[in-house]
Amino acid sequence: MSATVTYRVTSPRGPQSVTLSYARVGRGEPLLLLHGIGHHRQAWDPVVDILATEREVIAVDLPGFGDSPALPDGLDHDLPTMTAALGGLCEALELDRPHVAGNSLGGLLALEMGRARLVRSVTALSPAGFWTPAERRYAFAVLSAMRGIAERMPARMVEGLARSAVGRSVLTSTIYARPGRRAPEAVVAETRALAEATGFARTLRAGGSVRFTQDVRGVPVTVAWGARDRLLIPRQGVRAKQIIPRARLVRLPGCGHVPMNDDPALVARVLLDGSR
Repeated sequence: MSATVTYRVTSPRGPQSVTLSYARVGRGEPLLLLHGIGHHRQAWDPVVDILATEREVIAVDLPGFGDSPALPDGLDHDLPTMTAALGGLCEALELDRPHVAGNSLGGLLALEMGRARLVRSVTALSPAGFWTPAERRYAFAVLSAMRGIAERMPARMVEGLARSAVGRSVLTSTIYARPGRRAPEAVVAETRALAEATGFARTLRAGGSVRFTQDVRGVPVTVAWGARDRLLIPRQGVRAKQIIPRARLVRLPGCGHVPMNDDPALVARVLLDGSR
């Protein structure tokens, strides 16, 4: 069941209202789930039911993605502001230092929340920010191309492609290693979410100068990387381990950049182990 919450965040122009959409299910210690750029909270659907047997799961649409509006004027979609907005979300939902897991952009945000001591553990799946300048340019070019295609492609064409495994591969093979496993309706929904993401350009622009270069101390950290990640290549995980030496580095065999659908059982186990 989805819901929305509105709360205030400080800004150079004074307090600003932020509204985020989220879904909350399960019982146990809270686990906040953060998706990647251009995606939406439904990216986590393949693992939510497994996680909800042991955790209270809160999957959120980040600002400007899914059902959440972009941040208001006066709030940039940069790393400090997004982290503050997520800290405000935790306060608004009365989440006392939840566990957090994120993928791609969400993984970067999860690590930053860990660095700010806003959470009790971090699990980051192929997190952004451990790239070289060339790797970042490549990733941003691919993301921009995906966005442009999603914006231009007629809905009927997307629906037609999504009906077959080959068509789903055409639409999503950049982020999934096993795109044929993705449900047709999920592919249609996430293609629409990418096309309609009001925060895409602002978030991508803000990420142009981002590199994660500081250790995360005081909280357990797990970094997991899909062995078949074609967007953020797996050697970036080695860099993450060098920067966060106490982190547990996990390889996800057979998984792409968004691994939750490629191997739900494996990813759920990594998330549960990382949030103990």
